[in-house]
Amino acid sequence: MSLIRSLKLVLSPPHPAGRPFLAGAGVAALAGALSGGRLRWLRTGGVLFGGFCLYFFRDPERTAPSRPGAVVAPADGRIVSIMQVPPPPELGMGSEPRWRVAIFLSVLDVHVNRMPITATVTRIAYHEGQFLNASLDKASDENERNALALKLADGRDMAVVQIAGLIARRILCDAREGDDFITGERFGIIRFGSRTDLYLPPGVEPLVSVGQTMIGGESVIAQL
Repeated sequence: MSLIRSLKLVLSPPHPAGRPFLAGAGVAALAGALSGGRLRWLRTGGVLFGGFCLYFFRDPERTAPSRPGAVVAPADGRIVSIMQVPPPPELGMGSEPRWRVAIFLSVLDVHVNRMPITATVTRIAYHEGQFLNASLDKASDENERNALALKLADGRDMAVVQIAGLIARRILCDAREGDDFITGERFGIIRFGSRTDLYLPPGVEPLVSVGQTMIGGESVIAQL
């Protein structure tokens, strides 16, 4: 990664979901500064927490590949699992196994979720669950999650699932059923460590391997 791109990544404007946290950090820092030194720790804590929030909620611009049929990563992070499993039952997409690519997001990764391909959201299903380590395989089934069923222009379907992690406690999804999205467009964010699973259409195989690092909205996972 070039120095310029690295600086743009770190200095990217924050996602709107981070504004309440940044405001709280600012209030704490200001209160500490006005305390005459009695609450110096509050000022320091506010500045440090604000800096962390600016980094965590950074929302860089991404350029999706122009290649027709390219399926891109729905999130930044490391691929921790690639296997054939049925899609989440709450989406009603049948029980036929299909390739699932699971991406683990650490607290250092960009947590904005992006649409893997141009498609229409046909169903959104929230499932309550646990908050296990998101890098574990069983997190796909047992953790709290928000699943989106997508319909492609050629009639095939796909699914992307936002999964809460060990310290993540809030899944935000801006998409609504019936919404149309283009490849790489933002549709949500997960706060403080998480996982995003991508279920490919039947017959489509992943072009990536476990351990690879993905850039959401840019890294190609499969080709239709």
